Amino acid sequence: MPKIVPVVLCGGSGTRLWPRSRKERPKPFIQFVGDKTLYQSTLSRCSDREIFARPIIVVGEKHLELALPQAAEVAPDALFVVEPMGRNTAPAIALAAMALEPDDIMLVCPSDHRIRDTKGFENAAVKAANLAKEDWLVSFGIEATAPETGYGYIRRGAKLDGGHEVQRFVEKPDLATAKALLDEGSYAWNGGIFAFRAGHFLAELDKYRPDLQQATRLAFQGAEHTETTIKPDAASFAKVNGESVDYAVMENTDRAAVVDVSMGWSDIGNWDALFEERKRPDEDNVVVGQGEIIGAKGAMIDSDRAHVTLIGADNVVVVVDGDDILVTTRDAVQRVAEAERCKSQ
Repeated sequence: MPKIVPVVLCGGSGTRLWPRSRKERPKPFIQFVGDKTLYQSTLSRCSDREIFARPIIVVGEKHLELALPQAAEVAPDALFVVEPMGRNTAPAIALAAMALEPDDIMLVCPSDHRIRDTKGFENAAVKAANLAKEDWLVSFGIEATAPETGYGYIRRGAKLDGGHEVQRFVEKPDLATAKALLDEGSYAWNGGIFAFRAGHFLAELDKYRPDLQQATRLAFQGAEHTETTIKPDAASFAKVNGESVDYAVMENTDRAAVVDVSMGWSDIGNWDALFEERKRPDEDNVVVGQGEIIGAKGAMIDSDRAHVTLIGADNVVVVVDGDDILVTTRDAVQRVAEAERCKSQ
């Protein structure tokens, strides 16, 4: 089988993990867990050159200075597609597909996910690539273990060799719906990881969103190329109507498939999810940096400056980043993006 081309999508607004994550320094480029940033860990998972080819990194121009040195440490051969401005995931993936041969198999990976089981990821990638060769557009279906309202869901349909046809996509549900989907048993979380044949993806995008595909093509045709970067024409790309790959293609195509995968996945979408990733089985709380927790359970301190002492407050998160301080309960972390200070940064 041809090698799989990792397509790593970078960027984001950085609001859900404010104040550590910000628009100018979003989540992928921060070392939240382990000895690498989430972005570097994504590249490292795709470093086995028996399976994976040279990666393509799609990154916004404003984050290129963060992406280049971090990639140099783990994927020095990477090719960068530099977006002049954000236009959501469908145009970003299309730009990467245009840089490839039509029969190349691309594996689209968000750069801000935490995956503990690299071997499980690799096995799923190979299964998905085999289906993509047969012109299936393949999603990774993450084992749904709780009625999460922050994830989309995929309903498995008819069985395929290595996966299933997709019977239905469900956008982020309310809690009652999420519980019903979990109880039904045929649904997986949509992890936002996809495998396509590059030419087939572009054909499907042209079928369902021809204006988007054609505008992106014009930007790519006017791109500046070097050995390590492709910079689409900014004026042309500004005219692209941005849309997610889910809305533009996956929810419309009749060739959607899903591969089930259990790989210790988390999108680390908020401070509560990060608490779960950091917490050790034998400890009640998490302290990163300078801090002390007394008489409390389920609490986390993450401080880069001040020494924080937390007493008797269960399930509380305190984050200190420079002059900004966040105090929230773990139940309320979804509301962090509402903070005016967060919006301004």
